[in-house]
Amino acid sequence: MKNSYPSAAQNIDHTPKIDYRSDTVTKPSAAMRDCMSRATVGDDVYGEDPSVNQLQRKAANLLEKEDALFVPSGTMSNLLALLSHCQRGEEAIVGDQYHIFSHEAGGASALGGVVMQSINTTTTGHMTAQQVAAAIRPDDSHFALSKLVCVENTVSGFVQDQTELNAIAALAADRGLLSHLDGARMMHAAIKSGLSPAQLAESFDSVSLCLSKGLGAPAGSVLCGSSAFIRKANRLRKMLGGGMRQSGILAAAGIFALDNNLQRLQQDHDLASYFARQLNLMTQVSINIAEVETNMIFADFSRAEGKNSHQSLAEYLMQFSISIADGSICRIVLHLDISREDVDLTLEKINAYYQQ
Repeated sequence: MKNSYPSAAQNIDHTPKIDYRSDTVTKPSAAMRDCMSRATVGDDVYGEDPSVNQLQRKAANLLEKEDALFVPSGTMSNLLALLSHCQRGEEAIVGDQYHIFSHEAGGASALGGVVMQSINTTTTGHMTAQQVAAAIRPDDSHFALSKLVCVENTVSGFVQDQTELNAIAALAADRGLLSHLDGARMMHAAIKSGLSPAQLAESFDSVSLCLSKGLGAPAGSVLCGSSAFIRKANRLRKMLGGGMRQSGILAAAGIFALDNNLQRLQQDHDLASYFARQLNLMTQVSINIAEVETNMIFADFSRAEGKNSHQSLAEYLMQFSISIADGSICRIVLHLDISREDVDLTLEKINAYYQQ
């Protein structure tokens, strides 16, 4: 039977011009593409790709860790961390909203036999050292052995309290556990908090830094930690199929992102704040302005959906090549491919939708 999947050409033709679904949808800029085209490459599985080696040194230095490993995705980076830190049957303690637990297909359990214990977090993603202490299993043969604590920063755009994160890492170390930071959007946290990336990372045994969320690279994350930890992660990367050979072309995009796209994240934060304030002026929209901390907005469009039940707001906006998530509570993400003009056009079209 013929499948119903669209062709590649169809996907290209229907790519929205203004896309708020995620900051993973960004396209490499002309300057980034030029940097990629000029990248010096070698076989990275042999450790001979100069651009990959440069990126790894840059990331390790940025986070003040001993070593780093370039991998294809944030999911693989977190998976490598869990498999490097934990043996089969050992337990990782993680917040229930964090991607490691809820959005990475259960990879650590399915592929590594790592037991996951989730902790209830607040609506803004916070959990406490006290909660972690209560979750650590006693040394009893009936239980999985608690081995690792995982945190995330930011969570749904919310910057996590650094004092509490440091307390969680300190507690883990005191109780003989390791700690891992999923820093998929940690650079947003650094810009918002005024702390350096190294300050955000210093308490943790390992850190995953994503290059394709907000920073604008087309793919890739960098896993950072001790030299011994990275040697183990490198072996596991090969086992999982993450050896990419002449991956310096992608690493060059990561180098460009770290050199050029960190401080500009403030523009995304400012634009998100502007967008939220303007949306909140519409009587049909509800937004908690105080919760717009970085580049994400959570807008409640439920007051308008009943008036336009024949066509959702998302369907309406797509007519103008503007893409948002469908549903009454909508996550809107600002990123480097969204301009003030794009936001103003979107506001105009949302207002027109309500006036129908």
